[in-house]
Amino acid sequence: MGQPEFVPLDTADQVRVSELLPVPGPWVPDRPGDVKPLGGQPSGPLLGATGPDQGYALRLAATLRDQLALAPGEDVEDVTAGCVEVAMKRAALLGRAPVRTDVEVGFTLWGFMGGPPDPALVEFRRRRFAQVGHHYADRRALVDLVKEEALRLPLEEVRTQVRSDWRALLYVG
Repeated sequence: MGQPEFVPLDTADQVRVSELLPVPGPWVPDRPGDVKPLGGQPSGPLLGATGPDQGYALRLAATLRDQLALAPGEDVEDVTAGCVEVAMKRAALLGRAPVRTDVEVGFTLWGFMGGPPDPALVEFRRRRFAQVGHHYADRRALVDLVKEEALRLPLEEVRTQVRSDWRALLYVG
């Protein structure tokens, strides 16, 4: 309700014109931790792949432990650590949190699920998975051996490819 004009007002009670703030300029990522739009997320050795809720892959891997086919001398903790990292990279490449299929792909790529693996694959993976759960650099190197194209394949294609020519999925050198 408006105030009648004949009622005296103190100066402090009078309506004041508000101060208009200027329109802010565009935001630019200039702080040290900001990801630059042109360069994007940094990539390279030991940097990994960022994605949401990555740790959930560990929970999913725990549900698959009884389905793993390990060779003598392979440790389930090391195998889980290495394959979960592969699953997390796959999920990040697809732009989402890990799901069970990502973890199955991680285990299947290395021949731990989906039938008896090629003996050459067992020998190839044995050295790479030894103590990988305790060494971050070794785990990252293990993940970097998997080709990005292999991580984008559906699970059934990964199973088929591992049985026919597993070398096409990995950088074997």
